[in-house]
Amino acid sequence: MKNFILKSVAVIFAVFSTHTMAADFVAGKDYTVVQNPEKTSVPDKIEVREFFWYGCTYCFKLEPHMQTWLKKIPNDIYFLRTPAAMTPMWEQGARAYYVSEALGVRKRTHLPLFHANFSGNQKVLQKDAFAKFFTKYGVPEKKFNTMFDSFAITAKIAESNQLARKYQLTGVPAVVVNGKYIVQGGDEKVVQVVEYLVDKERKKK
Repeated sequence: MKNFILKSVAVIFAVFSTHTMAADFVAGKDYTVVQNPEKTSVPDKIEVREFFWYGCTYCFKLEPHMQTWLKKIPNDIYFLRTPAAMTPMWEQGARAYYVSEALGVRKRTHLPLFHANFSGNQKVLQKDAFAKFFTKYGVPEKKFNTMFDSFAITAKIAESNQLARKYQLTGVPAVVVNGKYIVQGGDEKVVQVVEYLVDKERKKK
């Protein structure tokens, strides 16, 4: 009986601590409020958009937490990634990401690209290196290079840059919640703040 009471108290304390922690998240400190909110892709869902770059250390550190979160997100959330293309180097990675989407290999290449740059002994950050990397996933270099410089991919880059300007992003990772809030950082707290903001938006609906 004593152990049951102790366990019950522990659970109540944990729940109370979680709510207290969530209540402590404040604008200007834990997240930024977008001055001119953007329209989202799917209006009847809560959009969560992650901006990243394959050469970003904090993006790499954040990714495992995002992956864990993605396995349990409810149906009312619409998640999408947007590779940042705000510098010439970043644009190389953004083009590679969009090529992986266009050729249907993104799910197989996304995490390996991160690990190649930070856990492996290679740097895959420019066109030639990306082209060689993708051959391991059945994409011929010529096909990759053609798609890399295509009009369709260039249009995606323009869209990414337009969004980055609208959100006034200065770096990555940056997770935008429902076009209204921006959360930055490279640890588990990012996911906690995102969940807090998602709940905030859910209550409005």
